[in-house]
Amino acid sequence: MTSRLSSLLRSMPLRLALGLVVLFSTVSLISLAASYVLTERSFEQAIRADLSQRIAGFRAAPTAAALSTLVEAEARETDPERLALSYLAPNRRQYGNAVIARDAEGYHVLSLSQESPDLSGDYLALTTSLQGGQLTIARSLSEIEALRAVFLNILGLSLLPTVLIALSGAVYLARRSARNVAAVGKTLDRLTSGDLQARVRPESDWSEDLAEIGTKIDEMARAQESSVAAIRQVSSDIAHDLKTPIQRVAVHLEDLSNREELAPPARDLVDQARTELDGVVSVFRSLLQIAQIESGTPKSAFVPLDLADLIGTCVELYEPSASDSRHDLSTRIAPDTPPIMGDRNLLLQLLANLIENALRHTPEGSEITLELKQQPDGVVLSVADTGPGIPDGETENVLQRLYRLDRSRMTPGSGLGLNFVSVVARLHGANLVLRDNAPGLRIDITFEPVKPVGLPDSV
Repeated sequence: MTSRLSSLLRSMPLRLALGLVVLFSTVSLISLAASYVLTERSFEQAIRADLSQRIAGFRAAPTAAALSTLVEAEARETDPERLALSYLAPNRRQYGNAVIARDAEGYHVLSLSQESPDLSGDYLALTTSLQGGQLTIARSLSEIEALRAVFLNILGLSLLPTVLIALSGAVYLARRSARNVAAVGKTLDRLTSGDLQARVRPESDWSEDLAEIGTKIDEMARAQESSVAAIRQVSSDIAHDLKTPIQRVAVHLEDLSNREELAPPARDLVDQARTELDGVVSVFRSLLQIAQIESGTPKSAFVPLDLADLIGTCVELYEPSASDSRHDLSTRIAPDTPPIMGDRNLLLQLLANLIENALRHTPEGSEITLELKQQPDGVVLSVADTGPGIPDGETENVLQRLYRLDRSRMTPGSGLGLNFVSVVARLHGANLVLRDNAPGLRIDITFEPVKPVGLPDSV
């Protein structure tokens, strides 16, 4: 579940959708904020204009007494929570429905009414000297505060649902795209594992770019299937055509070797020819086997295998040869190493090639160790020796077909051993690394372990 969610969050459609949502939200917030600021300023200007107009009306009073009477009359009809009127007459008497007081915290509007002595909220006030006294008119800014609430409601009722809908659409599109990408990836995995009949077959609801990629992959798969079929046919024809001549040459050499009149030098040459012919047959079979594996050995035949058992079988077979050549062949097997999926015969040949390679290219007295252990990245099979190793810069070359180091050209072998190992490792999805064993060569092959049934990919 965690891996699927992580993959979904990294998907390009969801990232694009999230980017668009963030861009849309930013533009909407900026637009709403600008609208709010402009509307607030407009309301404030309207309040200022109203206050200025009211002050102009009070200026018509001819005397302080008339102004006091006018202020009192209007104060009785006005709610101080909406409009506060205060006139401090020349005789220091207060008229109106409120008084403007000041303390350490600033100016405050206090009601003169006994029913509602306390006034809350912000006010916008204008003050002027009139008829020897001071007239102050303050209007509540509750309309602007209500405007702020209106804009917050607009934000909550328009922007948030839009964002949620957009995110839902993005998740839907990302999941659909992830399914399409998974179909492409599954097809590529099948093609890599040797199933050349695998096809993507894009459907009509696929996006145009993914559908085009799927179509190109199908075209490539058909071309590869045709090429592999042609190669297999050619290989089969070569094997069939060369089988009989090679057998005839072997029979002729056998007959020639059995002739009594054959001189000893000639008999030696015949024996050498037979040995060389056996080498040709061995190389020919190895090349055909490698070509067959590379052309698509199906993974459907893989079964869970215990590498410890395979190592034990190989070591038991090669211990006599190691003893004869005075090599020390040993194993280090970690307990409870999980099984892997693989082909038993191919992995046995892989182990055999690694052991033969170590026996052939290391001097007497060298140590050859087969190790099996589990690490965080998988099950690691290691074959290490204390021989001369491989020079720097040659580790990639020795994995190539028919490549041999200069010092190995006088030793038996075809140069196909490590190439076969790399092909089999690649078929099993394993990582092959050649390291310096200081001294000697260490070959590490990391396999993916078999997951227990019912255990999720991630917890």
